[in-house]
Parts: sequence; structure tokens; C-alpha cells
Amino acid sequence: MTLHAMIPIPGDLHARYNRDSAGRDWLASLPGLVAGALDRWQLSVDLAPGAEPWNGHGALVVPVLQDGVPAALKIAFPHDEAKVERHALSLWEGRGAVLLLASDADSCSMLLERLDASRWLQDVPMDQAVDTWGGIVRKLSIQPGEGRVWQAFDHIAATAERWSDELPAEWERLDRPFPRWLLEAALEVCQTRGAVGRRSGKDVLVHTDLHFMNILATRDHQLGRGSYLAIDPQPQIGEAEFAVAPILWNRIGELSRTDPEAALRERCHDFSLAAGLDPGIARQWSIAREVGNALWYATKPGHGGDLARSLWVASTMAGRTLDNLPRAHELPDPGGLKS
Repeated sequence: MTLHAMIPIPGDLHARYNRDSAGRDWLASLPGLVAGALDRWQLSVDLAPGAEPWNGHGALVVPVLQDGVPAALKIAFPHDEAKVERHALSLWEGRGAVLLLASDADSCSMLLERLDASRWLQDVPMDQAVDTWGGIVRKLSIQPGEGRVWQAFDHIAATAERWSDELPAEWERLDRPFPRWLLEAALEVCQTRGAVGRRSGKDVLVHTDLHFMNILATRDHQLGRGSYLAIDPQPQIGEAEFAVAPILWNRIGELSRTDPEAALRERCHDFSLAAGLDPGIARQWSIAREVGNALWYATKPGHGGDLARSLWVASTMAGRTLDNLPRAHELPDPGGLKS
């Protein structure tokens, strides 16, 4: 299946959205959405014959040229996180994140500066990645301001308060798939950070999916911007420590083989300090987020490895790694379905 002769739809994107009517409708609309964006912003496709465009979990990304300058056209499946992405990028203005050049809300499309899709923080040695990640978080952590754009974002504290009701109900519905003490550890975080976080006065704009593969290298090093920038923010307002968790559930295979549990907690500490964050609060949020992920995976057939990974991370951060889980280095990497 192709958008036209030049732009094929990547197979995994097609497979993911061909499962229901809403997804199939979006796939069918892509040729018109791409053509409209090319016309709207006077773009030309910059794709070699036979090459596929890029894609994430929920978007097609086409390399384009605007007046001869490389850029990237991103058209996302319309969902809540995608609809507010443009607002976060406009507020960051290219500081720590990819620069937004133009956007169209109706088609959920954005024109972005082009980064180097072949180079990401996933391949950078961990000791270097710590400082890069920390510097990006510092730049992204801007305080909320006035205006309608800020009203578009969900609040992390409100999310935590919602989890206080949803997590125990889901845990019961799924026949208690892990020990009660781990659920209670997550609920304690939700109840304290949900209430305290809203009143703390420390709320910032948070990139809630800041894992290594969502940080790409710049094509040309620009003074003051750094050599790596964030993409796909899934933005919310709240405590910046909420951003640490994705660093913990990725690249687990690189942890020390002698004591991976201690190494994971050390990673949380090191990345938090590099970003000027509180390691204890980061640890708390990581427990809650991974318990939530575990319950999500428990509903999905074929995701036993992902469930085990989430339980390993959550229980390890809670200080009592669950028995009967695979060893750390046997856990799968996130498959991109929920991270």
C-alpha cells in the first residue's frame, strides 16, 4: 500500500492501524493529508526511490524540503497526546526539543526541523547519555504560564489521583496479577504526589516519554542547543521527576550483571542528579508508572515479557524485587507498544 508512487506506508504502521475501523480510516486518509501538507507549506518530498519514510508508534514522518531546506513532515493518528504535542514544541521553541516550524491542528500534522534519524541516545555510552539527558530535561522544564495554550495539558497530579481509583480496580479485575504490597506502594505514590505535587509550586512542562530513542542527534550542531534534541513529548504539567521512569525500563541489558537491582537504583539516582531532580521523588514516580504499565500489559495477550519487565523495574525501585521473574538480562526490551 502506498500514499502515491513515491511514499510507501511502513509495514509496521500499516499493520498497527489496520486492526480497527478508526485506524483503517486514518490510513485511507493519509494520501490526502500528505498532499494537503505538501501544498499548504510548499514542500517537496526528499525520499530516495524505493525508500520508506520514518514512523513512530502513531505517526508517519516524511523527509521533505522547504525552499531547499531539509525538514520533516509528521502526520499523527489523532489522539490526545498527539493533539497537544504542537503546543509543547511551540513553548520550548527548539530549546531541548525539535523545533516546530508550522502545524495544522485539523490534520494533526506538523512541519519540524529535520534531525538525524540514524543517530539517537540509545547508542550513546551510558556515562555520556546521563549528562545529555540531564541537560535536555533542564531545558525542557519550563514553568507554566498564562494563556490558553497552557490549558491544553493534563496535570500529572490529576493523573495520579485518577490512578488511585483505576489501579486497584484493574488489579482486582485482572485477578490480582502481582502481590498487594506492590500495588499499595504505587497507590501511596499516587496519593502523596497527586495531592502534594499539585500544591508544591514546582510544576513544569514535562516530556513524559523521554527515553533514549526519543532523543535524536541534530544534523548540524547549533550553538547553545546541544547536539541532541527530544522528540515525541507526550507533554503534561507536573513534577519533572515523572520523566525519569522511561530511562529505567529501557537498556536494562546494560546494567551490571553482578547486581542489576542496585545498578538500576543507581541509574535513577545518577540521571536525576544530572537533571537537577530529586532521586527519591523520581523513584516514587517510577514505581507508580511501572505498576500502571504492568496492569496494561496484563490485559494484552503475548506481552508476558513486557509484564515481567515492568514488574521487575517497579518492585526493584520499591526495594523488594519480586521472585519468580526472569533475570534482569533476560527481560525483553520495550516493544514500542507501551512505554
